[in-house]
Amino acid sequence: MNSKLKNILELIGIYSVFAFMFVIILYPLAWAFGMSLNEGSSLYSSTIIPENWSLNHYQWLFTGSNSNYLTWYKNSMIVSGSNAILSVIITSLVAYAFSRYRFVGRKFGLYTFLILQMFPSMMAMVALYILLNLIGLLDSLAGLILIYVGGQIPFNAWLVKGYLDTIPFELDESARIDGAGHLTVFFKIIVPLAKPILAVVALFNFMTPLFDFLLPSIVLRSQKNYTIALGLYQFINDQFSNNFVRFSAGAMLIAIPVSIIYLFLQKYLISGLTAGGTKG
Repeated sequence: MNSKLKNILELIGIYSVFAFMFVIILYPLAWAFGMSLNEGSSLYSSTIIPENWSLNHYQWLFTGSNSNYLTWYKNSMIVSGSNAILSVIITSLVAYAFSRYRFVGRKFGLYTFLILQMFPSMMAMVALYILLNLIGLLDSLAGLILIYVGGQIPFNAWLVKGYLDTIPFELDESARIDGAGHLTVFFKIIVPLAKPILAVVALFNFMTPLFDFLLPSIVLRSQKNYTIALGLYQFINDQFSNNFVRFSAGAMLIAIPVSIIYLFLQKYLISGLTAGGTKG
């Protein structure tokens, strides 16, 4: 087999794999979008390509008399936005300390972060419920934000620290020779160079509350505080009993803020994802 034929077969194999994965990813999205345009409410009578498409379900989400969708959407934006901003601020400071300074307990702290990532979040649900109840933050968005921000610190700190380790220490030393303090070095040198990994942290921490159902279902009780994932579940489990079409319409709208954030941060994402694990 000559090299030209071998290269052609390799390309065919690669593109076949890509095409197969593309179908796997696209098919459920196409079904969800097509279902959201069906006129009825039944899962079994819906088709991926509606015969008579309609935007009635989207209209109901925003104007329906019994719809709390806008409230759920607003709550999710508050939780996701707060989680992303606070996680970036706290994680960057923690990672900067572990990357740039040598202090008593540093190695123990890093190993603690590593060990905490080994345990599934399900193990902490009862303890978190009791904690929020004790401090009066149960059934509140503030309590939910607190858990998300605190729970993401170990993983994010390791990720950002690995990236900061790739930034030359000589830059810090040069700035200190010129009279820069710790915070000046952090904000003027480290943060601008760490934008790619901070963009990754911001995107991941923005997306997590949008798609999480388990934690909000434990923390939140009143419908006025529901996030969008918990609220949409009511469409197929509660008073709207098995209205999968309306569920699909609401689910499709979740992609809008994620897409906007992704487009805004995409120039940083590739380098941030590939460089975060180069050093431990």
